[in-house]
Amino acid sequence: MTTASAPFFAASAPLAASDQRAANAAAGQMLANGAIAFAVFLGGFVIFEPAPYELFLAALLGVWFICGMRIPREIAPLLFLFTLFNFGGVISSLTMEEYTRGLIYVAISYFLALTSVFFAIVIRQDMGRLRLIFRAYIVAATITSLLGIIGYFNVGGFEIFTRYERAMGAFQDPNVFAPFLVTPILYLIYGVVNRSPTLLPLRAGLLAILLLGLFLAFSRAAWGLSVVSGGLFYLLLIINEQKARTRLKYIVIGVAGIVAIMLLLLVALQFDEVSKLFAERAKAVQDYDGGRIGRFARHLLGFELALSKPLGIGPLEFGYIFGEDTHNNLVKALMAHGWIGFVTWVAVMVWTLVGGFKLLFRQRPWLPYLQIAYVVFFGHVLIGNVIDTDHWRHFYLLIGIIWGCMALEKSRQNTNARQMSVRENMPGSSVARTEARLNAAPTARNSLLEA
Repeated sequence: MTTASAPFFAASAPLAASDQRAANAAAGQMLANGAIAFAVFLGGFVIFEPAPYELFLAALLGVWFICGMRIPREIAPLLFLFTLFNFGGVISSLTMEEYTRGLIYVAISYFLALTSVFFAIVIRQDMGRLRLIFRAYIVAATITSLLGIIGYFNVGGFEIFTRYERAMGAFQDPNVFAPFLVTPILYLIYGVVNRSPTLLPLRAGLLAILLLGLFLAFSRAAWGLSVVSGGLFYLLLIINEQKARTRLKYIVIGVAGIVAIMLLLLVALQFDEVSKLFAERAKAVQDYDGGRIGRFARHLLGFELALSKPLGIGPLEFGYIFGEDTHNNLVKALMAHGWIGFVTWVAVMVWTLVGGFKLLFRQRPWLPYLQIAYVVFFGHVLIGNVIDTDHWRHFYLLIGIIWGCMALEKSRQNTNARQMSVRENMPGSSVARTEARLNAAPTARNSLLEA
């Protein structure tokens, strides 16, 4: 009996080891996904710097690097361009008297750039992380929105989550808080019109909270961003839908949604404080925008100064000279990173826009996530002409999502090409038979000539 049972135990030992390895791999995957989700969640809380987001992601990057994180060739250009961009910042910083201040700013810029590379890599490794990232984003946006809303109505001493009588959530500026909400708003809209009706009340409730937080931030840039991004995203949904009935559903729901938002706006404007601030913020041009040294005049001054300062003047120096920051990403790149930084910044923006655009109409499992990230990123590129977005954490997350989807598409194409090659080279296939005849034809002709 003992002799007969020996082969059984010998065979079961490798199976047990295999099961243990599979369990360890599953546990490691769960831990990695949890860390990624927590990092995204922390992006909604930037009251002080360095924020918990930076500290946790710095540790996470270190762990991933120690564990052998590889840079896929599809994502390597992003890393190279951002490295070159910040190399220009180092050179520009050395032109300053207090160059350490500039180097610290560039170090932060490079770290944020690395986060986009990190998110692109982890998405390429597992496209299922896209849903994880967006859900964590929604949780963070909901909590920070509630803080801003409660603070705006001065409930329980939460006014610390407001500034200039505007909701700002757990951020330092309403103009950063409000654009942060646009991505989860679009994701919830997609869920309302496309997902199971079981969670419709929950999604609608969360959407109402984020829309109210967006409105009470009174950020003109964020309002414009939401309109442009929302319109483009809904247009993409309609264009990509093959069924006429579903397209009609999109149109009906879209009209109903606009009517609902307008009604909510009318209700909100019944409050005197809200209507007064809304009338003030709704002006296309504020007092600080125009004038001899207003926002737009400073843009022209910055471009003129860049002609004589190819290395830039150093990070943050523009504000000391002209009294206000650049409020323009292109001018800021020229001033803080020199001509090198300007060219590479434009290259990253254009590469991301062009590369992402090519994928907007391809039916892929990750298409909704790509479309949302793309239209919001496009909107950020536009508002980057009137406000500095180069240190917004969620901006780099959007870049990472787009590049991650671009890498997924490239990986898919490579896999399909390998499978096609295997099929073509299989004996008996039509392609193989055709190639065999073509290869044999010259031999036959040579035989006839020899004869």
